Amino acid sequence: MLVITRKLDQSLIIDGNIEIMVIGLNRDGVRLGIKAPKEVQVHRREVFDAIAEVNRAATAKTRGGALSLQDAAALLRERLPKAKKENDR
Repeated sequence: MLVITRKLDQSLIIDGNIEIMVIGLNRDGVRLGIKAPKEVQVHRREVFDAIAEVNRAATAKTRGGALSLQDAAALLRERLPKAKKENDR
């Protein structure tokens, strides 16, 4: 793991086309701004883990029968933590 120290308004570049900038610091954490091409998926870790779990569940269920889109969406909603506020995405 590479560990980098950045200050407010400083950024780092990944693979020449993804920029991560520190846009805020407060007691609760660090706010990061991410610029990436549309084809690059960017998720918070807990969202990524929930999506992966839904995919695993869907794969397991489709082996014995079809999983509907609504069922997959319901599984994802169950596994996602409740948002504290609208801005926290």
